Amino acid sequence: MIQMADFIEIDFIEAGERGSGDAITLRHRREGYDSIYVIDGGYRDDGNTIVDHIRMYYGANSSIDHLVLSHPDSDHASGLVTVLEKMTVGCLWMNRPWMHVDQLMPMFERYQDRDRLTARLRRDFPKVAELESLANGKNITIQDAFQGDTIGEFTVLSPHKETYFELIVKSDKTPVPAEKRLAHLAKSISDAEWGEENLKGDTEGTSPENETSIVQFAEVCGKKIILTGDAGVGALTEAYQAAYGIGRPIGSPDWFQVPHHGSRRNVSTDVLNKLLGDILPEVHTPPKGKFAIISANRNDAEHPKKAVIRAMIHRGRSVFQTRGTLCVSSDNAPPRNWAQAIPLEYPRGQED
Repeated sequence: MIQMADFIEIDFIEAGERGSGDAITLRHRREGYDSIYVIDGGYRDDGNTIVDHIRMYYGANSSIDHLVLSHPDSDHASGLVTVLEKMTVGCLWMNRPWMHVDQLMPMFERYQDRDRLTARLRRDFPKVAELESLANGKNITIQDAFQGDTIGEFTVLSPHKETYFELIVKSDKTPVPAEKRLAHLAKSISDAEWGEENLKGDTEGTSPENETSIVQFAEVCGKKIILTGDAGVGALTEAYQAAYGIGRPIGSPDWFQVPHHGSRRNVSTDVLNKLLGDILPEVHTPPKGKFAIISANRNDAEHPKKAVIRAMIHRGRSVFQTRGTLCVSSDNAPPRNWAQAIPLEYPRGQED
């Protein structure tokens, strides 16, 4: 029997119906053995899509080695409930604040009782608690994922455990008022020259929950890969610094997951210069194989932002949006006979 050469393939599945979610599956073959990962599960119904996708393309009897929840938002966590219910899982990777209640309690002045603080944290993060309950019921190992931990071939670059504690204390689960969302939708578009960027990561920023996102890096089959969840400038900066600190310099990644569905509140010019390289001096044709992938539903009126698409192309990336499932793969991956994905065009304008 001829053994197929090593390969990696990552599928970014279109999640949600209008609002966007993240749902990623990954298969890595090494020395004839397949490892399967799922990173985030989108909304509840997206879990069925993930299960069907794995069984169709990775094998009808496949099991999942690593199931990763990047952070506790429902558009990432809900579909993992279905995946846990329907598939065999080796290990669930997610951070549960109540598992660190002794370290957190001094940061909460109103809570000096372990049980009360634990109950409060479980109420604040109900999807994480639901996944924990399901995993425990099936005797699935649950592991933290903090800076320096390894998830198969991937290294966790962010969050650092102490940073995570600080973000949990800052967490505010109150939804954004409707009038603020509408005002955000009403922002206008203005023409901009090549290289001009209007990103908001430094000024507006993202939520503490998003900043707890597990940022992962791997160099596999000749590909450098960064998966970001909904990380913001703080988490991405920490990830960049950690990569050098642990001897895994990011360099110029081949496949970069654009955080938070292409929100301009999650990135800045400075952090993108660090992660992807400086803005190129002129319009150019992106080099083959340098991809920026945006998990954004085709019906999402909010995402991705034109400013973010521009920023990726400024740094030599072909930009793809999940209008259907996107597959990126190394050499030797099994053929899919899928249509070639079409990259997003360079927007001539960006949001004011």
